[in-house]
Amino acid sequence: MSDATRLSVFKTYKLYVGGKFPRSESGRVYEVTDTKGNWLANAPLSSRKDARDAVVAARKAFGAWSGATAYNRGQILYRIAEMLEGRREQFVREVADAEGLSKSKAAAQVDAAIDRWVWYAGWTDKIAQVVGGGNPVAGPFFNLSSPEPTGVVAVLAPQESSFLGLVSVVAPVIATGNTAIVVASEKAPLPALSLGEVLATSDLPGGVVNVLSGRTAEIATPLAAHQDVNAIDLAGADEELAKELEIAAADNLKRVLRPQAVDYARTPGIDRMTAFLETKTVWHPTGSLGASGSSY
Repeated sequence: MSDATRLSVFKTYKLYVGGKFPRSESGRVYEVTDTKGNWLANAPLSSRKDARDAVVAARKAFGAWSGATAYNRGQILYRIAEMLEGRREQFVREVADAEGLSKSKAAAQVDAAIDRWVWYAGWTDKIAQVVGGGNPVAGPFFNLSSPEPTGVVAVLAPQESSFLGLVSVVAPVIATGNTAIVVASEKAPLPALSLGEVLATSDLPGGVVNVLSGRTAEIATPLAAHQDVNAIDLAGADEELAKELEIAAADNLKRVLRPQAVDYARTPGIDRMTAFLETKTVWHPTGSLGASGSSY
């Protein structure tokens, strides 16, 4: 059969929830176009029910993921970077279409995103050394502080940076042991939905990252009000939506990371990791402290 008579095989993009690829329970889709208005694909239009299902999946995965060793989490994140490298050309094409970039500029964005993922993979077993430690106290006690993940985190991905920005907000959340519900960029969701395919074929347990596409406000509102979501990153919310979500998030005292101007091309600090960490402090008696010093 010649190429002239061959039918094109259009890709069907789906959500990524609990390690599986469901369509939206509503059956709805919406058209995704490039920066010139040309049709690219139909993406699932997630509903409130999809958001609730993603929370259930994230909560179910939290125990095992947060309980894994930091070294093991680093290995898994590095494996994801390997998988991204293998599908580099696909992401270059999708980012170029999503952001209206030349192939060379899109390639630079993808390369930076893969490097960013490796960067966070290296932090998994080091962040505790930076933000934890022994505390000097008055009395015969060991006083040790260690970081622990906050829990289930809703992440509104940046609207403009479809892949580098996406990786920059997702990787730090899971690197520290949290699980995530990611609301993809409303106008450029395809790189995020493709990331779900990479995660599914990596060693990342199902439910650690769940990817939803659709209207950001429609999905984010039930997530901000959900009693089993512990924190929310408002990176992809505009000023008006961010205020509404902050009010909804206050009902169960969620941690809220407010939207801020970020140059995702710059090497990040550790702020996005520490934003969703809690500090546990343990006291332990040292034993007898006499003139000769501790018995230990």
